[in-house]
Amino acid sequence: MTVTDDVLLVHGGTPLEGEIRVRGAKNLVPKAMVAALLGSAPSRLRNVPDIRDVRVVRGLLQLHGVTVRPGEEPGELVMDPSHVESANVADIDAHAGSSRIPILLCGPLLHRLGHAFIPGLGGCDIGGRPIDFHFEVLRQFGATIEKREGGQYLEAPQRLRGTKIQLPYPSVGATEQVLLTAVLAEGVTELSNAAVEPEIEDLICVLQKMGAIIAMDTDRTIRITGVDKLGGYTHRALPDRLEAASWASAALATQGNIYVRGAQQRSMMTFLNTYRKVGGAFEIDDEGIRFWHPGGQLKSIALETDVHPGFQTDWQQPLVVALTQATGLSIVHETVYESRLGFTSALNQMGAHIQLYRECLGGSDCRFGQRNFLHSAVVSGPTKLEGADLVIPDLRGGFSYLIAALAAQGTSRVHGIDLINRGYENFMEKLVELGAKVELPGKALG
Repeated sequence: MTVTDDVLLVHGGTPLEGEIRVRGAKNLVPKAMVAALLGSAPSRLRNVPDIRDVRVVRGLLQLHGVTVRPGEEPGELVMDPSHVESANVADIDAHAGSSRIPILLCGPLLHRLGHAFIPGLGGCDIGGRPIDFHFEVLRQFGATIEKREGGQYLEAPQRLRGTKIQLPYPSVGATEQVLLTAVLAEGVTELSNAAVEPEIEDLICVLQKMGAIIAMDTDRTIRITGVDKLGGYTHRALPDRLEAASWASAALATQGNIYVRGAQQRSMMTFLNTYRKVGGAFEIDDEGIRFWHPGGQLKSIALETDVHPGFQTDWQQPLVVALTQATGLSIVHETVYESRLGFTSALNQMGAHIQLYRECLGGSDCRFGQRNFLHSAVVSGPTKLEGADLVIPDLRGGFSYLIAALAAQGTSRVHGIDLINRGYENFMEKLVELGAKVELPGKALG
């Protein structure tokens, strides 16, 4: 067990009750910030959360000469790319390992400067994320790529050219790469089997405001007609549906009642259907959604993750904690990330009964079925959870450990909580506001 200094003591067994707010989506805001690099005028982004990924991109933009300052309202950033310049390799390298976002700077930097350096990349260890595919896409646009010490050096000897790209899987990151590169490329780019998540649509809205020409077809095909110049944008980021669902699962697992201000029904419809099937209750108004445990037994379900509009993989881990409290056998088939169910070993340590399988259970065959990955789970419940020592493995798994610790009897020591700051704004303050009994050793909370 790797023990880190950032430890949270969680005294479980208390329902979470109260109100919290979610701001702009982690899976949109940093990408919209990168898009500002493409413009010839300042951009204004609203509803920006204070999370680590935002701070990383802000630092990268500033390294490349973009002026980034707070706007007039809380959570507003103004980005001026008038003086984009090459950054010192050592300074860029200082960001290596902190985020996978730097790979998305490639296209904009190639357009603005003719070259880019991308350091080694980090991120959550939940399965393969083929960075090589990003580089292959950039080669198709006409970029040359040279491996150098500490990363990859890219050049565009001539203007990048539109191309036809067929994604083997509707990857969000690969779709973002194509969009951010194709908008200023010469000619038309046709992207087949594209991701169509709400955050992708919101990024397209940002780019269209800047002057891009982008059409989405109903068959997951996106066509981008390159333009010679883009301007700035003013945009309010869509709310974080993944964080909202995490708090919803926390309400269910702790038998609590949480009003999530900012949550929106439209982007969460698939989650809400599943939440209701499990036995959770919710109420929607113009400002947000209230989630609560209505009493009685939770129901076991069969669940399969998928790309949008399916059940999102980032919703799966927090909900699995709630499923440990459901009566009967729940089946979970993870089809997006092959290693995402690894977090369940810690839940078993706390008293859950979760068995992992290599077969595709409870649904259609998926691309992991014959490849020896433990990507299906059977959750037997309800089981009493007991406090334990936990080491956070990744962002969503980490929040799931927090939920489990809050639902458990006794005290848990949760190590590595800083990772949660990547995607959950002020989560410590929110826990205190909801009545959670948590403490940082040697520090006062609340």
